[in-house]
Amino acid sequence: MALRWGIVTAGKISHDFVNALHTYPNVGDQVVSAIAARDKGRAAEFAKLHNIPKVFDSYEALAVSKDIDVVYIGALNPSHYELTKIFLENGKHVLCEKPLCLNLKQTQSLINLARAKNLFLMEAVWSRFSPAYISLEEDIAAGKLGDIEYVEVNFGVPILNVDRLKQKELGGSALMDIGIYVLQFAQYIFKDAPTKVTAVGEELNEFGVDLVSTIVLEYTGGRRAVLNINAKRKLWNKATVYGTKGRATLEEPFHFPTNLVRVDGKISNFPLTKSPIPYYFENSQGLVFEAIEVARCIKNGLIESPRMSHNESLVLAKLEDTIRAQLGVHYDVDDQEFP
Repeated sequence: MALRWGIVTAGKISHDFVNALHTYPNVGDQVVSAIAARDKGRAAEFAKLHNIPKVFDSYEALAVSKDIDVVYIGALNPSHYELTKIFLENGKHVLCEKPLCLNLKQTQSLINLARAKNLFLMEAVWSRFSPAYISLEEDIAAGKLGDIEYVEVNFGVPILNVDRLKQKELGGSALMDIGIYVLQFAQYIFKDAPTKVTAVGEELNEFGVDLVSTIVLEYTGGRRAVLNINAKRKLWNKATVYGTKGRATLEEPFHFPTNLVRVDGKISNFPLTKSPIPYYFENSQGLVFEAIEVARCIKNGLIESPRMSHNESLVLAKLEDTIRAQLGVHYDVDDQEFP
């Protein structure tokens, strides 16, 4: 029986997710069955473009529907907790866009619920399923870089006027938007949680939101990651891993690259599938790989992915809380408790 997806919100990232799923040559036995948005007109347009048979004008109606098995949540950050909770409570598996939640307390609450319901839940850190990432990980495991000592990552794009980033009530924060990519990369390489976290940044904007920061993560054995986040200007957005035998680099855009420069200097290319429908975001074709992983996990009775586990989401959420505190970014939900 096909795995039936429901899409939550008709925004740009949801468009790219469905487009990627529909244009990849072999996604296995999965289909997009329904779309829900608060504006039913937008949902209907989305459904027409992507040939989705069912349209709902509320998320609650989609949650109780028997037409879907799993949802992709592409809503703004502050909605992630409540929306994920609604679908889990109604017996649906969930793939939710990053950040999974605004803080650690919310993240732990959702993971507890998913475990209690025996339902699959994953934070949509699509980078983890990039063929280039997996190839780099294989080289590290094979000892080709030697002992890993240092990671350097930059992510800068001029998006300071984008509402979702600059306004606190929308979950604004360069850290919580593009910064998640640099944090997850350091964790992808070093695996264990850092022993020390140091974050410095420019003055917050008028809404109390960070736009520029440098983060140093220190790990056992003298290992270190230096991460730069910038919502004001374009940086050279690469990720480099340094080991005792040399270095390897994921070329721009490192968050879903098509080129890996190996330790011997040779470049491996990982092309992405083309689509007749334009994408909004760079290399969004790669979103299909996380969908394939979700389907694989659900088919095998897993409630989390070993490549993006619940524990990984908890470590990232704790890091985000720690860094926000050092930068002076505070959300109202930080003062609340969650079951």
